[in-house]
Amino acid sequence: MLKMGIITGFLSQTKDRFHEYNQPLAVEEKFKLMRQIEGYDGVEIVYPYEVKDPAQTRAILDKFGLNVAAVNVNVKAEPEFRNGGLTSHDPDVRAKAVRFIKGAKDFAAGVGADKVTCCPLGDGYEFSFQYDYATTWSYLVEGFGEAGSYKPDIPLFIEYKPSETRGRCFIDSAAKTLCLLNDIGNRDMGVTLDFGHSIYGNEHPAEAVAMLATSPYKYYIHVNDNDGKWDWDYFCGTKHFLEYVEFLYYLKKYGYNDYLTSDTSPTRWDIRGTFEVNSRISNKIWDKLGEVDGGEIARLMAQGDYLATWKFIEENIFALK
Repeated sequence: MLKMGIITGFLSQTKDRFHEYNQPLAVEEKFKLMRQIEGYDGVEIVYPYEVKDPAQTRAILDKFGLNVAAVNVNVKAEPEFRNGGLTSHDPDVRAKAVRFIKGAKDFAAGVGADKVTCCPLGDGYEFSFQYDYATTWSYLVEGFGEAGSYKPDIPLFIEYKPSETRGRCFIDSAAKTLCLLNDIGNRDMGVTLDFGHSIYGNEHPAEAVAMLATSPYKYYIHVNDNDGKWDWDYFCGTKHFLEYVEFLYYLKKYGYNDYLTSDTSPTRWDIRGTFEVNSRISNKIWDKLGEVDGGEIARLMAQGDYLATWKFIEENIFALK
């Protein structure tokens, strides 16, 4: 079976502009609920707002037999980060953002996690002539570089997103994230690829996997789906089924064996049922690819006749015979 994880904030109450969904739960209650969801044993926990004490967190994880897929460090919620943390004009604010990431690495070491992931959502812009792009890029290189070099045995992964909370995030694509890592020059860093971010950023997620897998850097995966217009965090396969099949095909091709972590928001749907869909559909696709492929997809692509490839998809992926 695939290793499946959940961003545990989605196991509790969530909100949009108009409504609240589900009940607020303490960390131990979230972990207890997760133990009831079939197919999962990994948690991605948010530091410092969801968890702070590594010993206490480790004890609760052990109580429910859970592992840490990643520690997610939040560098957007503090008032000082409203206009950017790592790209703030104020060096004290930038230093605070770096301290948050280093603190997350300390927490990860204490709880036994093997990675920290950070999505710098507050770092971006809305208008022309709002920022000097070269200067802000140098801030990103400097800040992420310093944070990434701290405790290099716990790699820092940078998650990209086209927008939110800013109109446009500075780190908005797989290619730009790789450019940032190349400028930093630290091979003990990586990229968090979120399927939904890739979709609504007008990337092709499978191509992004191939780009990352053939780079010198590590990569880590979030799964969900959306309509290509916004990051709705639907469950997998609801809007881009064939793209998700291809996404898993390339993960399988490149030997990905880390967690597929659900960055999925249940909102109007049952929490347990929503996450079980992600695990169920992902494992069924993964197993189906193992059954029907055997190198045939690669052979068909190399042949260059897409009608033949599509017939294979019809008969073996969609089972329309």
